[in-house]
Amino acid sequence: MELTVSHWLYAIVTLAVIVTMIFRKGVVLPTLIGTFLVAWIYKGSLVGGFTSVFNANLIAAKELFSIFLIITFMVALLHSLKDLGSDKRMIAPLQKVMINGHISYFVLIGVTFVISLFFWPTPAVPLICALLVPAAVRSGLPVMGAAMAVAIAGQGMALSSDYVMQVAPGLSATSAGLETSAVADKALVLSLISGAVAIAIAYFGMRKGMRKKDDPTIDKELEGLQGKEDKTKVVEKPFWSKAFAILVPVSMLTVMIYMISTKVGGGRMGGFEGGNGAAFIGGVAVLLLSLATITYGKTQALDRISEHITNGFVFAFKAMGPVIPIAGFFFLGSGDFSGAILSLGDDSTPPAFLFDLVHSSQQFIPESSILTAFGILIIGIITGLDGSGFSGLPLTGALSGALSSGQIDAATLAAIGQMGSIWTGGGTLIAWSSLVAVAGLCNVPVMDLVRKNFVPVILGLIVSTIIALIIW
Repeated sequence: MELTVSHWLYAIVTLAVIVTMIFRKGVVLPTLIGTFLVAWIYKGSLVGGFTSVFNANLIAAKELFSIFLIITFMVALLHSLKDLGSDKRMIAPLQKVMINGHISYFVLIGVTFVISLFFWPTPAVPLICALLVPAAVRSGLPVMGAAMAVAIAGQGMALSSDYVMQVAPGLSATSAGLETSAVADKALVLSLISGAVAIAIAYFGMRKGMRKKDDPTIDKELEGLQGKEDKTKVVEKPFWSKAFAILVPVSMLTVMIYMISTKVGGGRMGGFEGGNGAAFIGGVAVLLLSLATITYGKTQALDRISEHITNGFVFAFKAMGPVIPIAGFFFLGSGDFSGAILSLGDDSTPPAFLFDLVHSSQQFIPESSILTAFGILIIGIITGLDGSGFSGLPLTGALSGALSSGQIDAATLAAIGQMGSIWTGGGTLIAWSSLVAVAGLCNVPVMDLVRKNFVPVILGLIVSTIIALIIW
């Protein structure tokens, strides 16, 4: 296969993106410039470069817009529940279960995982830290242990699988040229394995630090949490507050059971292939959002629901906006998208810059599924250094599609890369990520939290990668 100047330029920009991530800087600028330069050189037209860089962002936005919608509706639903006070009522009964530090640790993990799976960790963490962390500390769990539980279960385990909203597997699968479900199912298994290992190691490391309820050190830790508790005023409609505190969890649980049953038993929905699962969740969220907003105030509902959806879109674009130009650059490296980006005719064979580069270097790469899997994991960890966790998924997904072979398939590699990127940058190993919110709300030094998380998380990622090689 003959490589052109455009191929080598694409390779240089890709390396520049990786190096930029290592230095914890944003990669939007190099990907935008890189898209322009590669298109300009390939087409031999300056105007073609300008149109291609716009097309790349437009096509990436079209491919990823369903992701923005599901984030918008889920965040809007959470805001509507806050209006009624239902968000607090959903988890308040769990405070009674926290009778000692050991039980509190696992209760925190379970609640954080479930809520983060449906609403994402960023909006869920303030609620959990305000209501459950003080109760866990009172029961004898060290506040650092509580912070580790929230980070590992939310920013790590729930976000790395993202099985309900399917933002992460959608990014990975699209870049690898796969169905979302192919990556989502494997990512869920790997996230649970990584999480189980990290949770167990963290627990055995802190169990000797568990205290009795009358320990005087508990009061000092609680003092640091007093200012973190939510001061939302008491809801004026207790009946509807309680009703939605029951209706929303039951609805989401029913959706999950139905989705799982279709995957196991087949059926007309075909196991929710592609975006059907996210669409189902989003549709249920829209209905619940509408009902909650009407219940809050019939005369205010018309304006209030607009505010919630607007806030949801703002949150979605802040979280995912930078991913669009990054995805556009790596879509340019795939033959599935490059033709549309470069405005080539139907009779032209579109270039696949990234795939061509990998295939041309196959003779220099050892045929080892172990090296390939751990190489993707390391690249995922490196891309997570920017503190996002999602911006590296187009790269790990594209590389997974290019490096797949008879020994290991693209879906497995994409799931492994997703683990490395999100566990690192999503908020367990990087101090400048959303982990800082967990540390701040729990009143612990963020660097201490990073150090405590490091060994459990890294060992969890290594174990899950090894198991992926064995079972897939």
